[in-house]
Order: sequence, then structure tokens, then C-alpha cells
Amino acid sequence: MRVAYGLWLALLFSLTPIAARSAATHGISLFGDLKYGREFEHFDYVDPQAPKGGTMRFSAFISTFDTLNPFVIKGVPASGVQMIFDTLAVASQDEPRSVYGLVAESIELAADRLSVLFTLRREARFHDGTPITSEDVIWTFEILRAKGLPSYRSYYSNVDKVEKEGDRGVRFSFKSAENRELPEILGEMPVLSRAYWSERDFEKTRLDPPLGSGPYTVETVDPGHSITYRRVADYWAADLPVNKGRYNVDVIRYDYYRDSTVALEAFKAGQYDVRLENISKAWATGYDGPALRAGLIKKMAIPDGRPSRVQGFGYNLRRTIFQDPRVREALAYAFDFDWSNKELFYGVYTRMRSYFDNSELTAIGVPQGDELTILEKFRGQIPDRVFTASYDPPKYDGSGNIRDGVRAALTLLKAAGWSFKGEKLINDATGRPFEFEILLFEPAFERIVLPFTRDLERMGITAHLRTVDPAQYEKRMETFDFDMAVVGFGEEQSPGEEQREYWGSQAADEPGSRNVLGIRDKVVDALIEQLISARDRVGLVIRARALDRVLQYGYYLIPHYYVSAFRVAYWDKFRRPAISPKYAVGFETWWVDPAAEQSLEARKGEVVKQ
Repeated sequence: MRVAYGLWLALLFSLTPIAARSAATHGISLFGDLKYGREFEHFDYVDPQAPKGGTMRFSAFISTFDTLNPFVIKGVPASGVQMIFDTLAVASQDEPRSVYGLVAESIELAADRLSVLFTLRREARFHDGTPITSEDVIWTFEILRAKGLPSYRSYYSNVDKVEKEGDRGVRFSFKSAENRELPEILGEMPVLSRAYWSERDFEKTRLDPPLGSGPYTVETVDPGHSITYRRVADYWAADLPVNKGRYNVDVIRYDYYRDSTVALEAFKAGQYDVRLENISKAWATGYDGPALRAGLIKKMAIPDGRPSRVQGFGYNLRRTIFQDPRVREALAYAFDFDWSNKELFYGVYTRMRSYFDNSELTAIGVPQGDELTILEKFRGQIPDRVFTASYDPPKYDGSGNIRDGVRAALTLLKAAGWSFKGEKLINDATGRPFEFEILLFEPAFERIVLPFTRDLERMGITAHLRTVDPAQYEKRMETFDFDMAVVGFGEEQSPGEEQREYWGSQAADEPGSRNVLGIRDKVVDALIEQLISARDRVGLVIRARALDRVLQYGYYLIPHYYVSAFRVAYWDKFRRPAISPKYAVGFETWWVDPAAEQSLEARKGEVVKQ
């Protein structure tokens, strides 16, 4: 019997799925190369001895809010509200794509990559003291996929099922192993309280603070004007390695201003403490004043190791007027970046030409080797120039003379069926003039757009500039109710699932998706799927470059510019670790120096009055 029993056990283990025998670990990375070992004490870019206390006040990036639920399409969520929710795992800010357990004590990725098991910490708690359970994780996943933002449906589409395993485990099983980023994406999922939300409408906008489990809780809400968060004194995860040296400030407040000019003046008057600057003129001259000259305000550029944010004048391809790529290519000649950089931007910007600028993912030269092999499969479906020439946007001498560009543009437009009648460009088939609207919500952008519209006028094209309030802008972009707009897309060091949301055909028809441009291209879809399934870093780089080339020659937007640094101004009461995170600003690692704050407050009143 003993022999038979032993043979039975051997047979049982030989038939047990590989996933059941996988080793649980403290974190996972896209390609298996974790920087921090199991016994790590804290991230390198924090100071574990940083003192707690003080206040940090920001200006919000938008000028209003009407909900504290950031997970649904309805409403404009308050800035910083994600701080009240913990996630299964935390992304490291100095690695390309790694996450380490937070709510999850361990993460067990199956050897065949067809499932991942998150085992929850016994001590994990919501702010009301109730434990975070497997049932909460499962409910969160299901509600986000069913009723959350379109991005959740896209990100979670490859999950086949989710089920409880043991007392504290949740296993996500996948439809295939091709999406190698999916375990990390699931790790970054917030965990919501099933009990709390069972009594509330998840899709409704709400200003009563929701139950969370994170390092901060909502203290006060002044709808449309400000929101204040307070650090949770008995935060359950404060001493975990992923949180040591983070979340040092007691009170974080976001104030809302009607535009960036008003917000800048409020900062200089000492009404808030920290400001990220994205306007070159303001960075060059806008901070000058007694406080800056006295050293009470500090300015610094923190290196940004991420691929630059994709930004440009984005076409809405749902509009008939922009469906011909020759038209889209032609209009790019009307944006004189070189003049703008010289006259408006103080020469600080670099022209954007890639969807992954400031990184090794950028496609340059002509495709070769494995990248060429990938693209050859699509020859005849993509422009021939993909194979013969490196994409570059129009370049001028900075004098404002764009006559050669206008001639090149008109040649393209004529080939696309547009001709001059008088001083207007008219469609040969419909007889309608070339006319469209450029949608904005930030008045500061008008100085950039107006020269562009003047140069379009030289081509016989009328572009109407329309600046609306942020709430209206948000709604119009969610419903794709625009012709052209200034658009932006944040890129990651290891791009993957989000590319479906940005450029994928399925997302083009989903209101609220990030594919605001309306790109529907089978080749782009195929290249995105190849990128997502990359098995190593080398393969990911090659596939990203192939995708980059096809997007470049799609002329889906008129590329703007970038700067490879975070430009930060702050009142001199903060201190920061000696090492900055490579891929983030790292405000959560800063702390208030009580002595510096006392000195600052003693001097601020007199200096600001000067």
C-alpha cells in the first residue's frame, strides 16, 4: 500500500499544472529582471529616515472637478484622488517595468504564463478597519471590467477568469500567454471595498469621500475649488519596504484656478507650494520676482528618463476632411516649429518626430534586420517610404519664411482633390471650402495655435480657434466631438497594453477611450499585438520601432516638441532624497524641513509684498 500510495503521489504531482508548482515571489517584472531582492528594505530613491509632517499644496492641472470616483467615464475626478486607494502591487520608479507587492504579500506567475496568483497580506485593511479580502479583489476586477473606464475593458480583455484560491489568494487565468505585461497590469489594479460599493451606484458621480485603504484619506472637499487629503496616521502599510520613505507630508491640497496665468501668479504670491511648469515662456521669465531673487522660490530641472510624451495637433479621422493621408501630411507644413522655438519657446524644446522620443524605442534611419523582417510582411499595406526614408517633420530656418513648405503642401492637396478658387481652397468634388475648428481648453496654447492658423490661411485653409472650459472640453473629447485638438499621450519605458487604447481599432469606437484620433488600421493593430507579446527587451525595442515607423507615416498628428526634464518650481521648505527616481518626479518622496519652513514663513510676508 505504501508503494502504491507513493506511486499515486508521484503521478499526481506529474499531472499537477506547472502553475501550481511555480515559486511565489515578492515582485515580478516584464522580463524577469527585478532590481530589488526579496529582503530589500526600501527603494533606492527614498530616504527611509525622512521626517513626517507639514503641508504640500499644488495647483490642479485642470480647472474644476465634480467627482471623487476616478474609475468611471462620468464626471471629472479630483486631482490626487488615487492616493486614497491601495493597489495589489507598486511599480518601481527606477526600473523599466517591475512591480512589488503591496496589498499582495506574494505574486506567483505560472511558468507557462497562463495565470498569476496574488496572495493578500493578512494585515491589509480599509480605512474603516475591515480587512481587504479576496472577494474585494474579485469584485473590483469585475466591476472595473463591466462598468469602469474603457481602458479597463481593454487592459483586462485577455483575462479568461478570476477565482479565489485558498483563504487569501486570487488567481487570474489568461486566454493566452501572449500578453506578457498583463500580470504587471493586474498588479497595479486598485482594490475597492465590495461592502462599501454594494450600497452605492458605482457609475454615478459623487463628492462624498469613498472608502479607501491607501496612505491618504479625503479631509475636506470644496467642489470645483479645492480638495485636501490627510495622511492616515495608522496606515496599515506604512512600514512595508515599498512605502518606506514615501508619503511623508501630512496634508496635501490641490487648489483649482481658471487658467495657468492666474495659477502662476497665485504661486508667486505663496498661495501654494509646488508647481510643475509646462510652458516655456513662463519657465524662462514668469517666475522672476522678489521671492525668486531672495531664494525663497527654487527652480530646478529634474531629468526625466521616460520616453517623451507624445503631443501634437491631433486630427479626428472620423471627419471626412482628414481621412486622406496626403491632406494630413500637407497640413503639417503649416506648423513652423523652428520659428516658434526661437520666438516663443526660448529655444528650449526639441522637435518631436517619434512616438517614443527620448528613448531607445525611437525609429531612426531605415528599417534593418529583424525590424525589416517584421515590416516586410506588411509591404503593400503601408507606405513605401517606411522602407526607404526616415520620417522627419517639415523643417524651416526659423525666419518665419515657409514658402517652400506651402508649395509642397499645395502639391499634396491638389493630388488629394483640392484646388484654389480665389483665396480659398475648395474641394473639387463637393465644392466646399477647407474649413475646420481647433479645440482648446488652455488659453496659454493660443499663442502657439494662432501662428499655425495664420500659416494655414496662406494655404487657403480656414481654421477657427475655439477655447472652451475644461468640463466642456473633457466631454467633447470623450464623445469625439472635435475636428482638431492639441492631444497628448504618455508613453512608458516598456510600452504594451496601453498602445491598444491609444491607437487600436477597437478603442476607436468606444466613447471615452484614449484613441481620440480614431485610428483604424489593421497593420497598426497587428504591430501592437506583436509589441505586447515581446518575450525580451531586445524584441520589445525592435517591435516598438516597427510600430513607430507605421504611426509616423500615418500622419495622424502634427508633432509638437518635448523637453527631457521635469521643470519644478517650489517654495524652499522641502527637501528630497539624494537620488531621484529615473522615471518620475517623486513628489511622494519629498518632505517638509521644519526649520526651513519656519524661516520661510518669517520672510515670506515681507518679500511677497515687495
